[in-house]
Amino acid sequence: MKIGIIGAGFVGRAIGKLAVRSGHQVMLSNSRGPQTLFSLRHAVGGEVGTVDEAVAFGDVVVVAIPLSAYRSVPVAPLAGKIVIDTDNYYHERDGRIAELDSGATTTSELLAGHLPQSRIVKAFNAITMTDLESGGRPSGASDRRALPVAGDDADAKAVAVALYDQFGFDAVDVGALSEGWRFERGRPAYCVPFNKADLQKVLAATVRDGQLTS
Repeated sequence: MKIGIIGAGFVGRAIGKLAVRSGHQVMLSNSRGPQTLFSLRHAVGGEVGTVDEAVAFGDVVVVAIPLSAYRSVPVAPLAGKIVIDTDNYYHERDGRIAELDSGATTTSELLAGHLPQSRIVKAFNAITMTDLESGGRPSGASDRRALPVAGDDADAKAVAVALYDQFGFDAVDVGALSEGWRFERGRPAYCVPFNKADLQKVLAATVRDGQLTS
C-alpha cells in the first residue's frame, strides 16, 4: 500500500518508519518543502515530497500536523480517499477552539467538515510515538497493547486496524467518528497502556468531562 503523510514531525516520522518496516511505500511531506526533509529519506526509508505530491502518491493519507493547521490540508485531491487523522487538541499550541472547548464537536469531525468527500478515520492519536515505535508485540501476546479507532466508513477503519496489527497492536473500534472524543487528550484512555479488554471497559465508561462512570 502507498501511504502519503502530511507532516514530518514525531508522529509522521514514527508512522512512516513503521509502515516501511511493514512493507508499505511511504512519502513524507511538510509545509516547508522536501528540501527540508533530506535526512528523513534515509532515516525513515521512504520518499519525500511536497504535500500535493504526498496526497497524490498515497492510497491512504495520514494527517499528522498541528490541529490549528487542519484547514491547510488539500480538499479536492483527497476526495474519496481514506484519511487517517492523528490530530490532538492542545490549546496551548493551537489556540482556543470554541467548538472543542464546549464539547460541541470532536477534533476529527473538524477535519471531516473540511474534507467532506474524504473517508476520515481517527487513529494513532492516543499513544506516544516512543511507545508506538517500541511497544508493538506479536498477535496473541499477553502484553499486547490495544489502540482505539473511530470512523464512519467501515472499510476505512479496517485499513487503520490492519496498520495497528502490522505495527504490533490490537484495535478497539469505538464506533462512529463522533465517538472519537472518548480517546481525545485528557480522557482516561489517552496515552495510557491497556490491553484490549481493559481498553474496551475504559472507553465505554468515559463521559464527556473526562471522568469515568461508576
